[in-house]
Amino acid sequence: MNSGDIVWILGSTALVWLMTPGLALFYGGLANRKFASNTVFLSIIALGIVPIIWVICGYSLAFSGQGLFIGNFNNLLLHGLSYDHSTLNLHIPDAAYMLFQGMFAIITVAIITGSVVGRMNLKAMLLFIPMWLILVYTPLAHMVWGGGILQKMGALDFAGGDVVHISSGISGLTLAILVGRRQHFSTENDTPDNMSNVLIGASLLWFGWFGFNSGSAFAVNGTAILAFINTNIAAAAALTTWFIIDFIKTNKARISAALSGSLVGLVVITPAAGFVTPTSAILMGIIVTPIVYFLVDFLKTKFQYDDTLDAFGFHGIGGIVGGVLTALFATKDYHGVITTGSLKQLGIQLLAIVITVILAAGMTWLIGKFISLFIPLRIPASIERNGIDNELHGEYISIISSPQFNQHVRAKKNI
Repeated sequence: MNSGDIVWILGSTALVWLMTPGLALFYGGLANRKFASNTVFLSIIALGIVPIIWVICGYSLAFSGQGLFIGNFNNLLLHGLSYDHSTLNLHIPDAAYMLFQGMFAIITVAIITGSVVGRMNLKAMLLFIPMWLILVYTPLAHMVWGGGILQKMGALDFAGGDVVHISSGISGLTLAILVGRRQHFSTENDTPDNMSNVLIGASLLWFGWFGFNSGSAFAVNGTAILAFINTNIAAAAALTTWFIIDFIKTNKARISAALSGSLVGLVVITPAAGFVTPTSAILMGIIVTPIVYFLVDFLKTKFQYDDTLDAFGFHGIGGIVGGVLTALFATKDYHGVITTGSLKQLGIQLLAIVITVILAAGMTWLIGKFISLFIPLRIPASIERNGIDNELHGEYISIISSPQFNQHVRAKKNI
């Protein structure tokens, strides 16, 4: 064991945990004032449910055994898990590895909720979270990182392109289609109601992403440094590119647009962070931006699905582009297309993406249909019309949505 590596992975674990409150603020700031609190709550509840499921059986199913598609129950309730040595040929104990990987599961679930905020039945969501974690996330984590079929094939996913972003984006889209569109749905982007929360949330996400990607080296070494550099420079390149495109289109220098670009850059570099050079990371940030910027609105307009906060658009599309670009730009040691001239790695990446999409979409559909046999997936129309924050939560992230505040404003006007 290496004490420096242990300190680094525990610090990275804390950084990844911080990403979920960051996502809650980012989502909540972007959300309509009628469901901003609901948006934050659905991310926060993941902080409670997911770690419990992860300790009970999630980690064991993801990282125990030698199965091609899923693990076993050898580490049920962390039974037999070592706190002072590694069975994975790492310099950190298995327990530290378990902690770090568990934080990825939390943020993945939180991302999904952004597609259905404001209209999904809370009881249905509370059932969906553990079922999805067990039936979608753990098999994917095992196949990609736990010795399963995709890892054996040589699929490259440094920190969660397939496991986190594509799976959450595709699952969010599938769930959004099952739940249905919002009342008075429009494909026009909602104006953010709380720019302070958007800024704070995006900053926490960017900050936490350093642990997300750099921590995935599982050691204090050159790969960790490379991943740290690539994470920052890809986000910076995408932020700048997104701002330029949006400024040309709208003639407005929008904070929310620039920060959205940084998020896309963080997503695209995730599968490649330790496999590409900084120059390639810059190119990846530039390439992904116009694809996501224009494709998100085009698809929502053409197919009229309601991906409320663009979980599919940013994470699904961004993750798919990231997986493909990883194959193109990976260094020679990782058989990149440009460095070797061989298309083999591209084929492997595409197959991994297809498997991820099929598993995420198919299982999410089945889970949603199963839950709907017992509980409606959608809240009643009257609650949605009046605002789920008012009807269900009684708390308000945006002060301008508070009935008490509105009453105070009306009273002042009458003076």
